[in-house]
Amino acid sequence: MILEMKVPSPGESITEVEIATWLVKDGDYVEKDQAIAEVDSDKATLELPAEASGIITLKAEEGDAVKVGQVVCLIDTSAAKPSGDAPAKKEEAPKEEKKTEAPKAAEPAPATYATGTASPAAKKILEEKNINPATIKGTGKDGRITKDDAIKAQASMGTPTGGNRGSERTKLSMLRRKVAERLVAAKNETAMLTTFNEANMTPINKIRAEYKDAFKAKHGVSLGFMSFFTKAVVRALQLYPDVNSMIDGDYKVSYDFCDISVAVSGPKGLMVPVIRNAENLTFRGIEAEIKRLATRARDGQITVDEMTGGTFTISNGGVFGSMLSTPIINPPQSGILGMHNIIERPIAVNGKVEIHPMMYIALSYDHRIIDGRESVGFLVAVKEALENPVELLMDNNPVKALEL
Repeated sequence: MILEMKVPSPGESITEVEIATWLVKDGDYVEKDQAIAEVDSDKATLELPAEASGIITLKAEEGDAVKVGQVVCLIDTSAAKPSGDAPAKKEEAPKEEKKTEAPKAAEPAPATYATGTASPAAKKILEEKNINPATIKGTGKDGRITKDDAIKAQASMGTPTGGNRGSERTKLSMLRRKVAERLVAAKNETAMLTTFNEANMTPINKIRAEYKDAFKAKHGVSLGFMSFFTKAVVRALQLYPDVNSMIDGDYKVSYDFCDISVAVSGPKGLMVPVIRNAENLTFRGIEAEIKRLATRARDGQITVDEMTGGTFTISNGGVFGSMLSTPIINPPQSGILGMHNIIERPIAVNGKVEIHPMMYIALSYDHRIIDGRESVGFLVAVKEALENPVELLMDNNPVKALEL
């Protein structure tokens, strides 16, 4: 029996995918549920599992764009599983070819004392241009460098010196093309501005140093910075709800929940899974969900549903060493918070210079819906929560907040 395998729908509103990589070859025997291909949609890269066991015949090439429901391969389910490797075909001995002598190249004219020697006029010009006569091929008698040769000669300006100068042209994945399209749209279709501030991370560092071992031992996840940032963002969104809103034509859509998109780097590029109802999660719940989503993104198992929606985004460029950036809004959201690396810097504290671990934070926002007061107030609220987490994020009880 020949089974036609069609492209399943990876999610709502997706009508087309691209064959990124075939994981099997034409004529291979595949097992049911074995991953046979990776397909790119405009939201994620997903694996395509075999619907039955049998011999596979491929009907699409890598890089082909195929519609949802289109046949991409056939599986002969009546074919028996090979017992072992098929014997290698005997290769025919190459036929002996008749040897033919290559025509002899014309011998160069013998060099003389004049070869490569510059005439007095040419020598003066080359000295003025600071050009080595050895780099010039003379056109005069017996190879002598003439005045005309010297005039035409030019000093080397970045001439290739034998190093590698290759290039490679590869097609962008559908996911990367969609990301590029959305980023350009965000720049062109929003009134995007960025406001900056800085946060003293000493209080959070102290909490982590005191409780991270007990937190890891009890909950099986690390106590990182992202739970503090997510909590700080949720608090700020509740104080400034316009930042948790979106534009839909002539209307403003506001949300009474906080679905926080977290930008993570996966093997296929940037992905933005969503922490649903972050306002209801504890520190343990946030850290566990971030770990789950990041692992699924890294392993290529993230689904479209897990990346759909989101009312606000957090991007942590600090893990790559970024000191400061202007993050781009993730449409149709109206705001994105950029975190950066933590650097010890001298700051003024009560009239004295002290060294503290400092982080620059940036909020990019859509000025069509968020005014300066809300944007600056939001970022200040985030800063306040990060610099006073015990009172503002833990209700003055770290042990209870961390469920220890």
